[in-house]
Amino acid sequence: MNIAFFLTLKKDIVYLYDDFSMRQALEKMKIHGYTAIPVLSHDGKYIGTVSEGDFLWYFFDKEKKKRVFNEKELEKTSLKEIIKNDKYNSVKITASIEELVSMSLTQNFVPVVDDSDNFVGLVLRKDIIKHFSEKSKIQRK
Repeated sequence: MNIAFFLTLKKDIVYLYDDFSMRQALEKMKIHGYTAIPVLSHDGKYIGTVSEGDFLWYFFDKEKKKRVFNEKELEKTSLKEIIKNDKYNSVKITASIEELVSMSLTQNFVPVVDDSDNFVGLVLRKDIIKHFSEKSKIQRK
């Protein structure tokens, strides 16, 4: 089975650009009720994923502790300054189902890129679980 079967296309999801301000990102997350959102460059490359935790740790960073965070400060700070690339790893569109399932164990969604690292969409963990649950029901009949 090809992972494209599970793919939610880029045009159908919410994402942020890496030059968005923290205020823009937080507002978009609040509006959509997401705790994590993919971040892209303007040329379509997957940069990483920003989560509520990234904002929290940025606010409590000891080096920045004396900063006062108000709306103006949030507007001046871009996502490039806070994004962590050590989580929400992406997979190539040619990845195996086994690799996809393995990644979904630790991520709510798995970003998918093409061979040039252009973001093409993502696979939701719930869609993987739903598929295998339905497949299991069919096999039991």
